[in-house]
Amino acid sequence: MKNLLIAVLLPGSAALLLAQTPTTREMNLMNWQEFQKLVPGRVETVLLPLGSLEPHGVTPNGTDNLCPTAMAEAIAAELNALIAPTLNYGITPAMAAYGGAVSIPAEAYQPFVSAVISGLADQGFMNIILLNGHGGNTTVLKELMNDLSNRCRVRILLINWWSLAEEETFEVFGENGGHAGNNETAYVQAIAPDHIHPEWYDKDLAIPNAKNSAWAAAPVAASILLYEPGEGYPTFDEKQSAEYFSKVNKKAVALIRTVIAKWDRAGIFR
Repeated sequence: MKNLLIAVLLPGSAALLLAQTPTTREMNLMNWQEFQKLVPGRVETVLLPLGSLEPHGVTPNGTDNLCPTAMAEAIAAELNALIAPTLNYGITPAMAAYGGAVSIPAEAYQPFVSAVISGLADQGFMNIILLNGHGGNTTVLKELMNDLSNRCRVRILLINWWSLAEEETFEVFGENGGHAGNNETAYVQAIAPDHIHPEWYDKDLAIPNAKNSAWAAAPVAASILLYEPGEGYPTFDEKQSAEYFSKVNKKAVALIRTVIAKWDRAGIFR
């Protein structure tokens, strides 16, 4: 109570230093003085959203950025984490021919992401959570994780949210999903409903993924890629969208808490 009263009475920076919660969770908005007071003494975890700019059926080209960014904003307080600025470009050569898509070569992406993660470790974060919104980034991210973890003595968790939420997809929709399918469309609909265009939708915009490497097309033949034939078409249902958004975020929080607890129990880098 004493600290709380002092914080109310003292002006400016003195009150800030005694505040019990950060003024913001976003590193983009945080002042360096507040950051130094928080990390690593009071905050050890940072969420780093990663995405891509590519077509997604009748949802925004930036869906792979919007989803992990919104997830970070929704869960940061529960995890006592800060949010690093989203890395908005990724590796998407198979879709680079579509309107508005931008692909970064893997040989350019890898050192850039490595430098960002290394920089976050240098700033004092112990737990770096990679919230990945784009499957094309996964191989590179997996390749750099072990080296950076051991070299920087930092703990790194990679989450591909759409794969993590497979059970939730079946719970909400009763079937499998897809790239720009029912699951991804629902999640981004909860974030940016004004930029979803069901009036432009046609089932012919979708195609099932090839099974057992039976065929391949470059560029991909459609921007809605179904995991299973006949399943995963977007529903544009607002109730399903809200339910799915909530369930996926809860699943992510549970995983992050579990992994950090396991690291702590093992005394990793302590």
